[in-house]
Amino acid sequence: MSEVYAFIEAEKTTHHVALLGRLLKVARSSFYAWLAGEQARADRRAADDALAHEITVLHIASRCTYGVPRIHAELRRLDRRVNRERVERIMRERGIAGATRRKRRPLTRPAKRAVPAADLIGRGFTAGAPGRKLVGDITYIPTGEGRLYLATWLDLATREIVGYSMVDHHRACPVVDALTMAAGRGRLQPSCIAHSDRGSEYTSDELRREIRRLGLRQSMGRTGSCYDNAVAESFFALLKEEIGTRHWPDRTTARAEIFAFIETFYNRGRLRKHPAWGYLTPLEIRQRHEQEHALAAQATSVPASRGKFSHQVTLEPVSA
Repeated sequence: MSEVYAFIEAEKTTHHVALLGRLLKVARSSFYAWLAGEQARADRRAADDALAHEITVLHIASRCTYGVPRIHAELRRLDRRVNRERVERIMRERGIAGATRRKRRPLTRPAKRAVPAADLIGRGFTAGAPGRKLVGDITYIPTGEGRLYLATWLDLATREIVGYSMVDHHRACPVVDALTMAAGRGRLQPSCIAHSDRGSEYTSDELRREIRRLGLRQSMGRTGSCYDNAVAESFFALLKEEIGTRHWPDRTTARAEIFAFIETFYNRGRLRKHPAWGYLTPLEIRQRHEQEHALAAQATSVPASRGKFSHQVTLEPVSA
């Protein structure tokens, strides 16, 4: 109908509006109502264009990976109070979409004669505080020089990658090095659970010795069940989709880009929805936990100052 009204607007200098309305079966009052609202529609289009520009900037800053939920959360963090349905409409109209993850094939294979550890988390992929539960996995990155293997350990309380290692071979040492890195950052609690699948890297003697040395507890999911280590595998699917590169020219370039993705974008810049605090980065979630821990420690260590400086005074009878 807007096209009809626009045609009448263009031809009204040549033909009378009433005549055009009869020919096009449009009420004259409806045309004038449309004409009166033209300025409001122009203002809305200008506001949508300005919002679309902001959305485009945020989308590019997210490596073209954010969809509607995280774009809306970023706008709210910038104090832009905008309806989520409006954000969805503008992104749909302008073809702005988030990244979708591809299905990942498992890399690790179970060792034939290794004795697996018990499953200590049972798909309980949450933790009350950082440093209590880690999940680990290993994957490969294709490069022009061959595969680059990436091993990571992720904290379930914050979803932060606390340890990682990249090497050009598929053995246990990257898994051990990544765990050593996580412990070296000083963010693991005593008896922290290190959970993984039953791949040969995780049933190796090298990893078991390192776990004992660090005072941790080893945990493993069942054979052939990707859901028992879903969070660790989900991170690799996210990395391969959102990093924006399918094949690197060499291992050095891949290492640099993966380092930047983990340390600059994922840990410090990428939003995830916390069940209690809303959209925050993994670093911000850890800082929230640390603040709550500090406040709780202050509340429980209030000095018993009452009576500390009070002295009992005894009055002696005055002799006559």
